[in-house]
Amino acid sequence: MKQIRIISPSGAIDPAYIDGATSRLRAWGYIVSEGAHARDTWGRFAGTDEDRLSDIAEALNDPTVDIILCSRGGYGLQRIIDRVPAINKPIVGFSDITELHQASGLSGQASLHGIMCKHIATLPENSEPIMALRKALAGEPLTYQWANHPLNQMGDACAPIVGGNLSVLYGLQGTPYGLHKFSYQFPILLIEDIAERHYHIDRMMRNLRMSGVLAHLSGLIVGQFSDCEDDPSMSCSVYQTIKKVVADYNYPVIFDAPIGHVEHNMPLWIHGHASIHCGPDGVLLTNNL
Repeated sequence: MKQIRIISPSGAIDPAYIDGATSRLRAWGYIVSEGAHARDTWGRFAGTDEDRLSDIAEALNDPTVDIILCSRGGYGLQRIIDRVPAINKPIVGFSDITELHQASGLSGQASLHGIMCKHIATLPENSEPIMALRKALAGEPLTYQWANHPLNQMGDACAPIVGGNLSVLYGLQGTPYGLHKFSYQFPILLIEDIAERHYHIDRMMRNLRMSGVLAHLSGLIVGQFSDCEDDPSMSCSVYQTIKKVVADYNYPVIFDAPIGHVEHNMPLWIHGHASIHCGPDGVLLTNNL
């Protein structure tokens, strides 16, 4: 029986969500344990930097722990990511947890971009994110079919997936955890974000272009940009801004993927293998460890 350890490496969380997630995961047959500081509050953080770092290290070093579930995102990992030990087991989460996904890739370890305690606790058992998470945790391949978006760029790609939250990725550029640091040269990049200004998104995408990241991809998955309002003075939508930045590249670009800061947040194995077909008939994506 596999053990899942719940930790809170970033923001503080309502303990009720940990309780609800624990109940559901145990019903699925997992042993569930918690980091010593998973329920702590220290300002906006779930404990001090040292407390949160200690919980990460303890979970990574405990041979009985098979999977690490981050309780929530928020902010906090930028303060400690350079002291996190080599990652040797799957870590589940998204948003600020993108920092750990980046560190996982440097260790050659796949990690799961997916829902955390709040949605594990509250979504219906038959909801697609819950069913897909259960499959992913059990090691089953993920297969998704999505309707075409008008901005999609057609094509096919087979490569590892990298990425996550665009703002977090931008904050890691120029560090040992940036997108340049992986051994695979042409990955598929996933991006999503929440509550960012339209021109901030343009700035971040231009950075990825000028730094060469976008030129060395096999494909791009554009997830949800929640609460990122279109700015009329930018003369186009947020998605159109992203489209303009990648229009010169000859690889598939998928817009409006159900991934990000939304309830319908489908899991993907970051640093796992993926295959994309984006054609007139829609999008087919397969993903596994």
